Amino acid sequence: MAQHFLLSPAAKTLSLAKVLRMSDEDAKSSFRALRWASTDGEPVCPKCGCLDHSDLKRPDYWQCKGCKYQFSMTSGTIFHSRKLSVRDILGAIAIFTNGAKGYSALQLSRDLCITYKAAFVLCHKMREAIGAARDEGALSGNVEVDGAYFGGYVKPANRREDRKDRRRKVHQSGKRQVVIAMRETKGRTLTGVVSNEAEGVALTRANVQAGATVHADEAAHWDKLAAHFPIKRINHQKAYSQDGANTNAAESFFSRIRRAEIGTHHHVAGKYLAAYATEMAWREDARRTANGSQFAMIVSAAAVAPKSDAWCGYWQKR
Repeated sequence: MAQHFLLSPAAKTLSLAKVLRMSDEDAKSSFRALRWASTDGEPVCPKCGCLDHSDLKRPDYWQCKGCKYQFSMTSGTIFHSRKLSVRDILGAIAIFTNGAKGYSALQLSRDLCITYKAAFVLCHKMREAIGAARDEGALSGNVEVDGAYFGGYVKPANRREDRKDRRRKVHQSGKRQVVIAMRETKGRTLTGVVSNEAEGVALTRANVQAGATVHADEAAHWDKLAAHFPIKRINHQKAYSQDGANTNAAESFFSRIRRAEIGTHHHVAGKYLAAYATEMAWREDARRTANGSQFAMIVSAAAVAPKSDAWCGYWQKR
């Protein structure tokens, strides 16, 4: 029996102990080298792009000689206005990377001995950086499309005679959402969050190249895709794969996000569902990539991602 990739030596090229044992100067040098790779780590003004700067009395802060803007190594990045040290941020990224099915903010707060609020924002900043760095170009070749429902759980009443039929819309919470997964066979995964699965038709048209072969299940709303793409259908009541048609890759993605929901986060719905779906799509696409390379990908993405309008000052409601 072949060894699973995650159990092989090739999957383990990142040492968390090594990252957390880095000196502050080593951590700062590593981050600067990634952010300002074109200048070998020499500071570049994030406001005007000027290379000339002067050192300020405050360590690791500079003032641009062109526009007089004062900045640090994280100014203008996803970690703008950080409070954590750069070494702790790199440690958080390493811990986050090693979560094969995601990593909860509560557990990260315990690992780094920081507040839950800080860990929550830090995790979402990493998700935002991942999303900004991903290739969002149209999918091609064989593309499998499917949808899965998340959130909106309604707890049944204690007494049997008081229980309602939760399948009926009138007894639902209205918070239920659908993650649409569009996945190339042995390729990239794109996701979208909509209110019902039928809206996935428009999402598929917008994200799949003309001429690509679309695989979908027996749900009637996917019939509309036949007017725009060569399409193969699979009836899951009869088989999971038949005559070259299947949506197994999309189902594999949903398996990962379900396990993240149940075993790691316990709740991934609401306005943040799209961020969790993007993270899981990246994890699914990078499942055969060594964790050291995954770590470098996230750090590089965070070093070039712009300041987050959604998460900078989130708890202060700015």
